[in-house]
Amino acid sequence: MSDRIKRHKKIRAKISGVLERPRLSVFRSSMHIYAQIIDDESGKTLVASSDLKLKKGKETKSELAKNVGLEIAKKAKEKNIESVVFDRGGHKFHGRVKLLADGAKEGGLKF
Repeated sequence: MSDRIKRHKKIRAKISGVLERPRLSVFRSSMHIYAQIIDDESGKTLVASSDLKLKKGKETKSELAKNVGLEIAKKAKEKNIESVVFDRGGHKFHGRVKLLADGAKEGGLKF
């Protein structure tokens, strides 16, 4: 089991998303970044976004991560979600994960 998976299991044991404050889950691969807002009580994804739909030009992965954060915040506002619990998915909170979080905060989400 990789170190990231171990960290993720430890994090998920402590945090959970409810309808009033759902979980903002981040998955980062080597090429793309994905974000979902999840209600863990019902097991449903409320909002999802990724850089696959945002690719437009010669943007860096970091710029795309920030745009995914802004996009997920915009979609969350449309569904009246203002506050979330941040789940970094076992990744360290720097680089693209931090930029996604900054973009979501800039878009109006609170965590």
